[in-house]
Formats: sequence, C-alpha cells, structure tokens
Amino acid sequence: MEQKVLQVEGMSCNHCKMNIEKALQGIGVKVNVDLESKSVSIEYDPLKIKVEQIINEIEEQGYTVE
Repeated sequence: MEQKVLQVEGMSCNHCKMNIEKALQGIGVKVNVDLESKSVSIEYDPLKIKVEQIINEIEEQGYTVE
C-alpha cells in the first residue's frame, strides 16, 4: 500500500468531504479529507489503481487537485 497527500481546491463543507470520500472509497481507496488544510490523504494499492485515476475521480466530482 502507498500513501500520498493531495492538495484539493474547491472543498468548503461536509458535503464536499462526503462526495470525495464516497467517490474514492468506491474505487478501493482509503481516504481522509481535511477541509481545514484542503488536503486529501489517500492509501491505495499501486498494483490495482494509479494515482492519476484517483486524481481524475476527485476532479470528476468538481474539485481541482493541485
């Protein structure tokens, strides 16, 4: 398993947090969203999913990954 922290712009409320958590959990990623620091901590298996796919999933929800 690999861990990474992504900076995500556009998150402002618990609804945003739940959208990202649900989307990433749906593709097998462990996730922790911190609204205050605008960060998303992820833990994933690089043999099953690429970080680019995770970023695309976040951006499909309407947020920008820095």
